[in-house]
Parts: sequence; C-alpha cells; structure tokens
Amino acid sequence: MNRHFFLSLIFLSLIFLNLFGCEQKTSAPAYQWAIPEGFPKPQVPSDNPMSDEKVALGRFLFYDTNLSANQTQSCASCHQQPHAFAEPLKVSVGSTGERHRRNAQALVNIAYNKTLTWAHPSLDSIELQMLLPLFGETPVEMGITGHEQTVLARFNNGHYQTLFVAAFGSTEVSFNKINQAIASFVRSLVSFTSPFDQYAYGLDDNALNESQLRGMNLFFSERLECHHCHGGFNFTQSTSHEKQLLDRRPFHNTGLYNQENSYPNKDIGLAEMTLEQRDNGAFRAPTLRNIAKSAPYMHDGSVATLADVVDIYAAGGRNVTQGDYIGDGRQNSHKSPFVKGFELSESEKNDLLAFLNSLTDQAFLTNAAFSNPFVSSQNHQALK
Repeated sequence: MNRHFFLSLIFLSLIFLNLFGCEQKTSAPAYQWAIPEGFPKPQVPSDNPMSDEKVALGRFLFYDTNLSANQTQSCASCHQQPHAFAEPLKVSVGSTGERHRRNAQALVNIAYNKTLTWAHPSLDSIELQMLLPLFGETPVEMGITGHEQTVLARFNNGHYQTLFVAAFGSTEVSFNKINQAIASFVRSLVSFTSPFDQYAYGLDDNALNESQLRGMNLFFSERLECHHCHGGFNFTQSTSHEKQLLDRRPFHNTGLYNQENSYPNKDIGLAEMTLEQRDNGAFRAPTLRNIAKSAPYMHDGSVATLADVVDIYAAGGRNVTQGDYIGDGRQNSHKSPFVKGFELSESEKNDLLAFLNSLTDQAFLTNAAFSNPFVSSQNHQALK
C-alpha cells in the first residue's frame, strides 16, 4: 500500500512538472492577507506567490465540475463552505462513486499547515497534495488521468481566458496553472473572527460567556491536556509560518482501535508511509477551528458528534464492542501518552463543548468571497 502510494506520487509529480509546464507570472502586487494585525504570514512557495487574480481564478476552478473527468464533481463537492470546507459524510465518495478510506478534512487556515492529509509526513505543500485528488487512481477522486486533454479543453473559453490572462499573463491553460490557482484560493481560506478570536485578541471582552470561559480553562489545563495536540493559534501542532519552521510531528494514535495492537489493516495511518511500527494508528491532529461544523470526526468519520469525541478522550480511548473492529483501543500500546483519560462532570463537559463551539467563525462560513462564484445553474451550464 505505502510503496504503491509513494511511487504513484512521484509519477504524478513527474507528469505534472514535465508535461504540463511550470508557467508563472513573475510580477504582481503584494497580496494582502485577511489575518489579524501582528499575526505571522503563512509560508508560500516561491514559485507560486499569492495574488488576487490567482485567487479569483482558483475560486472558479474550485467550484467547477468541469475539472472532473466525468463532469460530476468539483473540489467543493467534498469541501463545502457551510461545513468549514469539509462534508457531512463519514468518508468521501469520488466522482466515479468509489468510497474512500478517509473523512474529508476541513480547509481552515491550511495555508499554515506543515503537512497535508491525515497521515503523510512528506506532503508539505498544497500544490503537491492536490496531485492526488486531481490525478490519483487509487482511489479515484476527480479522475483526470487518461482524460487530460479533454479536461483542459473545457477551460479554453472566453470566461476562463480572461481569468488566466489576469492571473498568469497568458490565455494558455495548463494543469500547472490550474494547480497553482486552486492552491492560491485554498490558501486564502483564513478564519480568525470567531468569538474566541474576538476575546483572545482583545476585541471584545464579552465575546465568550461564563460557560465558554470555564471550558477554555479546561481545554488548556494539564488535567485534560487537549492543548498538547491542538495548541497554538491554529489549534493544531501541524503549523508552520514565517516565524516557525520547526516540524512538531503532529501525528498521534488516539486509541480508537486495537486489533492485536494494531489499527484495522484498511488504514494503519502514518505507518504506511514510515514503515515504523510506532506509527501504527497515528494520524494528524486537525485544527479545531470551526470544528463544530465539520462532523463527523476522526480519520474515518467513525465518531458522530463532538460530545462523543470528548467521551472517547475522557475514557482514554475507545472500546469497540461490536462490528468488524472489536477491540479495546484504550489498551493499544502505540496510543499517545496524552490520551490517558480524565474525569469530567456533566457540567464541565458542557462547558468544554461550549468552548469548542466558540471556535466557530460564522463570517468564514458565510464569506461571499469564498462562496460559489457561479451565480446560477444556467450561468454554469453556459460555461461548460
């Protein structure tokens, strides 16, 4: 599994670079990030600087079903704005109907992510990660492989030519340009206006109620230890920016499964990539920003609610008593030492959940600049 995946990634990278070109418009005004004053800027690849024009083009491409070979899905099919650019399914379903192994991750502040996807330490740029949904065959997502020229031809129209000229100075369409534009749009999806932000950064001392404040104190306490895996301004260890380049190894086994001291063979997490037994069942700790809107939870979508997540961590893992994966995850020897269990009263649990809900950024979930730019189905159809 892991060798095939890794070799496929190398193969896709070569196709991407050698066949589709590396065009780049070199002169553009400085991009203005929608981040709080004093916040560090995300790291951006030197060969794909941010620009308003690329973000605008990427937004159209992100929502355009023409990007899938059979024209049934867009990036937004699995990354929906009301759900923090995740989706309310346990696992994603590709354009050909193939069910995936993993839950679609939320696209919240991923410009700051050190690594992408649930369990791959080497996918450290959005541009590289995007090769998988676009061209991957195991599983199929957008299904472009074998249909490259057909897909590219769909964007040779007046509407897109105008957008490509603005973004890249040329009407020529390539997958490199498409990749760079969508990556730029995804990087623009920043979220820093939740009630927690209003309180934490001194904008509104009353932004959090008493229950949320109690929950915040619990979250950051050594008793619960939530902040060890979900720390920093982005509530995840997987964070990198212009002032922090260190990799904090943000992968953890949280005790969800235990089948002979292993996770189910269908997905053993980071160990597929590293071949290290200690990485069995380790997955990346996602951001908790807008977490209340991105259910279901965990890498396989097997936990339905935030309340269920809290119960699992309070128990020190999950004891599966029925179904295909019976076993006591609390006894998994590879489990993170931070998942050791804790006592929590019902009122404390409610306070903790109230705090997690304070990380919901309604402006982010409704921001028109992030929404579907195709005003109506008729307009979208006219562009096909």
